[in-house]
Amino acid sequence: MKFFARLVSLALWAVLPAVGAGLDVAEYQAYVDSLLPEVSFGLSVRSVNTGKELANINGNELFTPASTMKTLSTATALHFLPLDYEPETKFSLMGAQEGNVFRGTLNVRGEGDPNISARYYTDPLMWLYGIADSIKALGIDTLRGRLVLDTSYYQPPWKPEHWRSDFYDFWYGAEVTPLQFNDNSAVVRIRPGVNEGDTVRVSVLPDVGYVRVVNKLITTKAPLNKRGRKMRLKWNRSLDPVEPVVTVEGEFDIDSDSSQFVIPVRGGIGYFRAAMLTALRDRGVAFREDTTAPANPLVKQYAFSTAPLLSMLDEINQRSQNLHAETLFRNAAAREFGVGSVETGKMLERRFLAAIGVDSSGFEVYDGCGLAPKNKLKPSAESQMLAAMARHPKHEYYINSFASPKIGSGSKRMYTLQYPWATRFKTGYIAEVHGLAGYIFAQGDTLAVAMYLNKTGKNKDGDCKDVMDTLWVKLVEWANEGFPSLVRMKDMWIAAQGVKGLDARLEYFSKKLQGTPYRLGPMGEGTLDPIEPKPLVYLDSVDCVTFLEHTLAMALAPSEDSLFNVLQKIRYLGGEISYRTRKHYLLADWVGEGMFARVLPVEGDTVISRTLPKKDFFKAKRMKYLVDGKEADDPQVEIRYLPYDKALEWAKVPHSDSLKVLGVAFVAKSEKIDATHTGFVVLNPGEAPRLRHASSQKKRVVDQPFAEYLVSRKGKLPGITLFEFIAP
Repeated sequence: MKFFARLVSLALWAVLPAVGAGLDVAEYQAYVDSLLPEVSFGLSVRSVNTGKELANINGNELFTPASTMKTLSTATALHFLPLDYEPETKFSLMGAQEGNVFRGTLNVRGEGDPNISARYYTDPLMWLYGIADSIKALGIDTLRGRLVLDTSYYQPPWKPEHWRSDFYDFWYGAEVTPLQFNDNSAVVRIRPGVNEGDTVRVSVLPDVGYVRVVNKLITTKAPLNKRGRKMRLKWNRSLDPVEPVVTVEGEFDIDSDSSQFVIPVRGGIGYFRAAMLTALRDRGVAFREDTTAPANPLVKQYAFSTAPLLSMLDEINQRSQNLHAETLFRNAAAREFGVGSVETGKMLERRFLAAIGVDSSGFEVYDGCGLAPKNKLKPSAESQMLAAMARHPKHEYYINSFASPKIGSGSKRMYTLQYPWATRFKTGYIAEVHGLAGYIFAQGDTLAVAMYLNKTGKNKDGDCKDVMDTLWVKLVEWANEGFPSLVRMKDMWIAAQGVKGLDARLEYFSKKLQGTPYRLGPMGEGTLDPIEPKPLVYLDSVDCVTFLEHTLAMALAPSEDSLFNVLQKIRYLGGEISYRTRKHYLLADWVGEGMFARVLPVEGDTVISRTLPKKDFFKAKRMKYLVDGKEADDPQVEIRYLPYDKALEWAKVPHSDSLKVLGVAFVAKSEKIDATHTGFVVLNPGEAPRLRHASSQKKRVVDQPFAEYLVSRKGKLPGITLFEFIAP
């Protein structure tokens, strides 16, 4: 059935327009409606470079974001915190030492370190052991006094108020405390008893004597069904709502190896206390409670940090660790306002959004991780925030913290994507909510994307994920349609490293592209301008100008990584990518700019003057013709050309010098344009000139005698303009 559903999915997707036709958002909505009835769908796609929204489906409506809310929490923290930020835990010995006995107070101040655990270390007690060892190194083997846990860095309650009550029974709903141990969670491991009728053997990891297990789970032998297979025995676990007590009951198969589950530990501060006392005991430091012990003076102070900010970001955005998100949400606020809480966290996020120019009304925040069902955001506001972060001074650290296909929470997502490196995203899921928010790296741009499914109802979660992934992959493919062409250009460039000299390289690359199919206007401005959202690099098909441009880019580029930028400088005035700055007129703009080519005077040529109707040209696209940002009159240009008869004579004369590759423009008869066609003129020693061009007649890139082509165009063109290419 699942295979059939995917088959239907592919068939429905086949009706969507080709990516070269631009982004048709109505079809995206239709695709969702066809597979997920009655689901609310939201989408916003935004160009990072321009800030313009390229697609909006219900983007100004509020959606529940689930864990994609973490993108706001981490962005805020990264904005306000220094890159070398590390949350500290401080230990202060206050009192007096008498021999090997310290009488006084051990004060522990927690500032929200979420990694006092085995996440990065071999033992969750490692850092606490280090403190115990430091105390032991002072010659102390007994602490007589008080163990004071300073939790003032956060404001209670430790359980976020807006979470669903059942969340508190799972590890992802652990208490949020300024002092944490082992993610405020524990593993309960179960093994069968020795004999039938025995209670199971239960262990708690790490065992610091805090979590208590009520064991009502009986070892028995699972009966066989009619097929001779073991039936599954039923057992369950339940947590006390207040105390760190877990009850296991039911029946457990004696032939089972083991089973385990993770629980959130009630009373997280007490859990840390138990861990601290365990560390002291294990390292040979006894603790004796004495409320009369002095609380000063300060004798010694220690502090440690277990992991830096960037490691926390990875845990939050790649692996969606809720406790890390809630901790960082409060830590950043505490640094600014003196205390960390949901309210101060919200205040800081509003301040952040104002700083980057995003309206905070697009976000309704009730926690830092996204578990609260009351959290809401507008996809358009989310994409705006993501775009701003992509332009942020710390953008690299932010974007790199996100998941991607086969990495983090994306480990089982979009695994068929041809270019997995072309996207980074944050996943989100709670009941009836799916979200994806992140980045798609496009040609010459980055897209900020926010996509949501809400009210999924009876639709299967797997189907919802498949639809989201399909849409996201299609966006990646749409934004990177020309990527295979860029890879092909790089391969050709690498293969031609031994080809030296501009003429030799032009001859080499233009020859390599022979046979490429012809198609008029295959390229545009990608995501950077909606007028012609076609690829910025494209070699699946070419027209006469794009053939010239790709060849010249490969010939001039100093490295394979510079190919894209060189190509855009060739295509656009000043290298600024937009429809307005594209070199639309071959002689007036492309050659006339004088950066990559210049007209070559030839004996017998002449000059004519034309006024090019650029105002009407841009008006057809609902634009104004501008020069230096101001409206301008149609430009008058002088066109130097060799009349047809003389050009035909020139085309029959064998070349007497070394290899030379020129450009040629075929001058238009119409007064409204300067040229109708272009290509390369290849001059080999002892041979008559040859024309290598993308032919609209032969529908491919061809090489033919130049004179032969001119004869075929008799009476259709006044003459030709030859131009030479400029080496850097």
